[in-house]
Amino acid sequence: MTTPTRFVAMISGEGSNLLALDDACRRGDLHGTIVGVISDRPDALGLERARERELHSESLPITRGETRSAHDARLLAAVSALEPDFVLLAGYMRILDAAFVQALEGRLLNIHPSLLPRFKGLHTHRRALNAADTEHGATVHFVTADLDGGPPVLQARIVVKTSDDELSLAARVRCCEHVIYPTVAEWCATGRLQYRNGNPILDGRRLESPVVQDLDF
Repeated sequence: MTTPTRFVAMISGEGSNLLALDDACRRGDLHGTIVGVISDRPDALGLERARERELHSESLPITRGETRSAHDARLLAAVSALEPDFVLLAGYMRILDAAFVQALEGRLLNIHPSLLPRFKGLHTHRRALNAADTEHGATVHFVTADLDGGPPVLQARIVVKTSDDELSLAARVRCCEHVIYPTVAEWCATGRLQYRNGNPILDGRRLESPVVQDLDF
């Protein structure tokens, strides 16, 4: 029997993508297991939810006087101790230093609430509305030292409704995230998705652009 793929999830907030990933594992849609949940915030709701599911969880906040590089070295040690095959940033809000990213090259993924490369960074839904975009969505991408700039793998795309405000658009995009993140994690678990020389390879072919999935949320 094939050993389940080991995933570590890193969170900062409520952990909705963590729950979606864990649900997929428990259903058998994702052939893996969440072996650990790490947060930079001790009060993160996602940590409480992880504990309710009896998932290994720990918080590693940055301490007073600790440098970013020292903290990320400590974080890398904690992640590595869990022996993950892949590390999934699921709403982790701290910027990781280059040494952390390089140590996990090709095994570190993130989900971002926009159709990258549009709207890197924060407040993506507000910016999409202010720009009068007719389409919006979410992107799963490999993480590099370039903030939200790693190669994208899969995007969920929705139509921006005339009735949308920032909250309603955020809620619909979050539903998209819960679909595409487990999908990409399963591609990783089954070996369909690989990372070679800085490029995502899906089913043996280099992804020149992300796969796009239109969703009706």
